[in-house]
Amino acid sequence: MPRKPKIKHVDWPIGTKVRMVNCYEAKEHADKIWITRSEPWEMCGSQVVLLKGKSGGFDTGCLEVVKDA
Repeated sequence: MPRKPKIKHVDWPIGTKVRMVNCYEAKEHADKIWITRSEPWEMCGSQVVLLKGKSGGFDTGCLEVVKDA
């Protein structure tokens, strides 16, 4: 039986700065910093979050937190 992929569980507050990684959208938005506009929730077996300027939930497995310099 195939293994189910692991969900990346995060506990990001609203306003967390993130960058897209390891997905198609990451190529389109390589230098863009996104800001979360919701706390993460589980949907269809993935954990997702809303991003300012993007419609719908985005998989947290394709996001990484950007640390302020």
